[in-house]
Amino acid sequence: MTTTVASIDAFHDLAGKQIGFSEWQPVTQDRVNLFADATDDHQWIHVDPERAKDGPFGGAIAHGYLTLSLAPVLLNKVLKVDGMTFGVNYGANKVRFPSPVPVGAELRMGVTVAGVEDVEGGVQVTYDLVFEVRDAPKPACVAQVVYRYYR
Repeated sequence: MTTTVASIDAFHDLAGKQIGFSEWQPVTQDRVNLFADATDDHQWIHVDPERAKDGPFGGAIAHGYLTLSLAPVLLNKVLKVDGMTFGVNYGANKVRFPSPVPVGAELRMGVTVAGVEDVEGGVQVTYDLVFEVRDAPKPACVAQVVYRYYR
């Protein structure tokens, strides 16, 4: 389900509230391989499924930064912001990868608005993100990211 924010000023009403979860997204070997090509990180635990079967995770896993890189696209599936000229990813305050994302698993992201501050020309919104793997006991990634939205 997508939450619509009618204007960037309406973010103040969302501070401290969970706004929802993305739909489940498959994590395929093709996606992992493309990320490996884009980042030049071809470690065997990511790109060699046969070798990875005997590795520490029992199979190939997605890169942690691949998981984190899905934040903007998944955020756009959870949140629609009206009344802005543009928005930018301003950075991350904290990122952790408590458990792996096995290739072939499904991943979703939960979003909470942790804080909202006025900045010149707009607002700065801090989100707490939790990336979950279906049926896994722990999150794959927890991150606090910062976006700015301008009028």
